[in-house]
Amino acid sequence: MEFITYEDRKLAYVTHAGRGPTVVFFPGFMSDMEGSKALALDDFCQSRGQAYVRFDYSGHGQSSGAFTDGTIGAWAADALAIIDQVTDGDLILVGSSMGGWIGLLAALARPDRVKGYIGLAAAPDFTKELCWDRYSDEIKATLRRDGVYYEACDYGDDPYPMTLRLLEEGNDHLLLGATIPLTCPVRLIQGQQDPDVPWRTAQRISDRLTSTDVVITYVKSGDHRLSSDADLKRLCQQVKEISGELA
Repeated sequence: MEFITYEDRKLAYVTHAGRGPTVVFFPGFMSDMEGSKALALDDFCQSRGQAYVRFDYSGHGQSSGAFTDGTIGAWAADALAIIDQVTDGDLILVGSSMGGWIGLLAALARPDRVKGYIGLAAAPDFTKELCWDRYSDEIKATLRRDGVYYEACDYGDDPYPMTLRLLEEGNDHLLLGATIPLTCPVRLIQGQQDPDVPWRTAQRISDRLTSTDVVITYVKSGDHRLSSDADLKRLCQQVKEISGELA
């Protein structure tokens, strides 16, 4: 594990040298670079000699900072700092859940370098559509009064601290209400049993993309994690295929 310093942040990452395009993995909300998808891609890229980077946003994993200080914009800036300081040449960005949103923002910020994008249960605009717009008046009152609402989580013992700052700042980075001017090949993988991200979100992303090279894979029994052995194999195969197109 290594670190870069970006502004007042110390960001943790792991990288392996190899041929391009470099695969960069973007974790999800309150997740980190030690998750099953990040590690499966690590093993896969090493096995085929392909360059790879996984990292932790500030306030996540081994990186510095408090999670409650984070915003979509700050985490996107973290991702760009990793891309700019750690990688060279062409990139394939792979994002899971919130990481799918961050990955799209990074791709739009570095379009000349990003030659492919893969989203797994990608969740652009989730702070508005899946959080604020669904919250009750009571929850919104709590957020306005306390600045934070602790939301029950199915993926661990601790609730998610949803800050008003995160929810409000997310509105500065919404993507689904306009064209997404990304022209590289795009692959979207979406579980149809996902309780967190509506499975039709993948089609909405596709509809907004400028790229005509977009393929959606629906997994009928797939959940939000998409971390079964079959899911991980599917992900690695798509990285191989999209890399092959660029060879």
